[in-house]
Amino acid sequence: MGGFPTVTDVALAAGVSRQTVSNVMNSPGIVRTDTRQRVEAAIAELGYRPHASARRLRTRRSSTIGIRLDPVIDGISGSVLDRFLHAVTEQADAQGLRVLLFTATSPEDEIIQFRRLNDGADVDGFVLTSTFAGDPRTRWLIENGISFVTFGRPWGVDDMNDPQHLWVDVDGWSGLHAATRTQQETGARRIAYIGWPSPSGTGDDRRRGWYDAMIERGDVSERDLAELEIVTTDGVSQGTAAMQQLRQNAGQIDAVLCASDSLALGAMMANPERVPVTGYDNTPIAAAIGLSSVDQAVDEVAAGVLELLTGEFGGKVHGAPESAEPRHRMVTPRLVVREFAAIPMDVPR
Repeated sequence: MGGFPTVTDVALAAGVSRQTVSNVMNSPGIVRTDTRQRVEAAIAELGYRPHASARRLRTRRSSTIGIRLDPVIDGISGSVLDRFLHAVTEQADAQGLRVLLFTATSPEDEIIQFRRLNDGADVDGFVLTSTFAGDPRTRWLIENGISFVTFGRPWGVDDMNDPQHLWVDVDGWSGLHAATRTQQETGARRIAYIGWPSPSGTGDDRRRGWYDAMIERGDVSERDLAELEIVTTDGVSQGTAAMQQLRQNAGQIDAVLCASDSLALGAMMANPERVPVTGYDNTPIAAAIGLSSVDQAVDEVAAGVLELLTGEFGGKVHGAPESAEPRHRMVTPRLVVREFAAIPMDVPR
């Protein structure tokens, strides 16, 4: 038998009709057990694989997920989304799904891409990243009944229980709370925090973890906490400047926590006293220089996204059966503690 095996080859080997082979692959529940086992044995023996293009034409489903390829904002902390994309692609492939990457210059441009890909039946649903309060992308997808799941909560709506928005997120509060507790257990009292300007859903969530742990412990006053917090945009140079400001104005500092590895790397460059610094994202640079960091567990995030997108709800609740199954997943990050190292101020950067 030349070439690749066909449905006809499987049917002849199993002694059944072509329709029975199709039923085994698409609706196995309607086929008698002994017949199904015979067909499955023939499929395995011949190494038959369904023709993907023919199946897409027949079912009008592409078995493809669309994800925007975000622009690289930062060469350090931006690697988290790269790791997420790799995790989603690998796990989707294991489920027989494909990932289609596309670019967009803005949320509005992304909506144009949604419409184009949906109208062409190129994808069955979308995975969104970088959610924010008032996100027009999710509103448009909900209004048009298109399946989607977001990596990130619907900030500013009903963060935990919005019934129209399926999401997976990392519990930033838990990550910074655990990082603060870890430093407190070593005897640190004056623990500083370098974070992002508010409002920032992700940034505010992480900052609350530090703040709540400090208040619960009661080692410092509210006034001291204000002195121990620096707000800045993300980046290595910004982290350096923030650390210099802390050293000049905050007095004694026992440890420093940062909203990202970029800020943490910058803080380490201005840290001759070797004050322990902890970052967030657990990027490759953190492992390379011995920086403790909060790991976002992107493999778990990817698994949660695919579970919601392909499971009972199919990425949306329109027409889905009533269920107690939660429509979101909250992933607990892991604190990775490494032996502290100081980086000299004159290091090339």
